[in-house]
Amino acid sequence: MVLLLAAIFLVVSLAPSADAQRRRRPSKTKNIAVGTAVGAVGGALIGGRKGALIGAGAGAGAGYGVYKYKTRKRRRGR
Repeated sequence: MVLLLAAIFLVVSLAPSADAQRRRRPSKTKNIAVGTAVGAVGGALIGGRKGALIGAGAGAGAGYGVYKYKTRKRRRGR
């Protein structure tokens, strides 16, 4: 009985879920956050504290640009 339950559990857990087939929409917050972090680190390495602030701003703008690109690409693909 225990082996049967274990086999059923194994088969069910290995089956792909239906949600795995769906595409997720781009996350604006995630893109901007990653862009800000990368820009801040890059700016800090190049120009210290002031460079970090400038890099964070530029990175946030770049992250937003990536988000807009992904959403446009997703709309065209439909």
